[in-house]
Amino acid sequence: MASLQAIKYSRGKLLVLDQLRLPHEHHYDEVSTAEEAFECIRSMRVRGAPAIAIVAALAHAVELHNGGCKATTPEDTIAYIESRLDYLKESRPTAVDLSNAIALLKLAARAAKLKGLAHPEAKEAILNSYMEAAENILAKDLENNTSIGSHGAAWLQQQYDATSDRPLSVLTHCNTGSLATSGHGTALGIIRSLHAQGLLKHAFCTETRPYNQGSRLTSFELVFEGIPATLITDSMAAALFAQRRARMNIGAVVVGADRVVRNGDTANKIGTYALAVLARHHGVKFVVAAPTTSIDLETETGDGIEIEERKPEELTQISGAVVGPDGKVDTTRTARVAIADQRIAVWNPAFDVTPHALIDAIVTERGTVVKGADGRFDFSRVLPERWRW
Repeated sequence: MASLQAIKYSRGKLLVLDQLRLPHEHHYDEVSTAEEAFECIRSMRVRGAPAIAIVAALAHAVELHNGGCKATTPEDTIAYIESRLDYLKESRPTAVDLSNAIALLKLAARAAKLKGLAHPEAKEAILNSYMEAAENILAKDLENNTSIGSHGAAWLQQQYDATSDRPLSVLTHCNTGSLATSGHGTALGIIRSLHAQGLLKHAFCTETRPYNQGSRLTSFELVFEGIPATLITDSMAAALFAQRRARMNIGAVVVGADRVVRNGDTANKIGTYALAVLARHHGVKFVVAAPTTSIDLETETGDGIEIEERKPEELTQISGAVVGPDGKVDTTRTARVAIADQRIAVWNPAFDVTPHALIDAIVTERGTVVKGADGRFDFSRVLPERWRW
């Protein structure tokens, strides 16, 4: 099955799909410095926790490959790499994939084998160690996403004894597909895997206000891949469950995660928490799809998650292709319009935190984690190397 590519990379060159121009225009930006990556991430031309980490890691790799580091000693080379990574970390603080990737990359730079090497060979070894680690993040993400899709589809099939004669419908929020990752996706990857196995009846996606990642991106991916799907507004989910759950066999809400903390509390796109409450009320499973790189075992509960707040204009203005008098979309023309009084005060948190009590399963590339009898998530099986009490 064909899939979209948000990121195209070869050593020395990184192209990033400008998602602000979707669904009407495919345009790739060349990103070759940490500053360009920071702006690309901050402006949300690329978004999705895995993709953010990949773009940051690879942009700095390109920068290093192209001679951006002028240091002459191993110590100064490592200091330069770490300073650039610390700068990139501030682009989207809520997404833990980014900080996890940065920690890994710093270790890789320091782990370069320098014994017997003098400058400039020692510097070159450090740069190569960094670039190989950054490239591995890209390759590993696609492998992880495919595994998440398989584990999640298997768990849902078991919960509902789904078959090709009795397929499941699911609801998803925000965008968690190929556009948010290296490919296949996390939550959307589960939907994609269900569809490939003949177990998906229908996918519903929310528009995901205020940035419309669902209507602009997820609906685009679903149409692109021929997956039967329907777009709803964020406020229609309760009515959907009440009126169509039985007829459409709606079994789950499947979402991604920007951060999962030790007790299972999960930060994700604003509106996720409300869906979890509605799912619990209507007896619909609530599933989080997240690679282990999104799991933060250092933060005990959701109260410790920093929630990014974004500019008011994202809520009071909107951009899009112009619709002509004949009703046709003119993809060559775009316009930005005001949809609210510009003087109104605005609160615009980018994420909310869903309490672990409302989550039924957390699907990782290493398997599906469910709550124990004590109501707690135990990540020791999927993260034995990081799990410490």
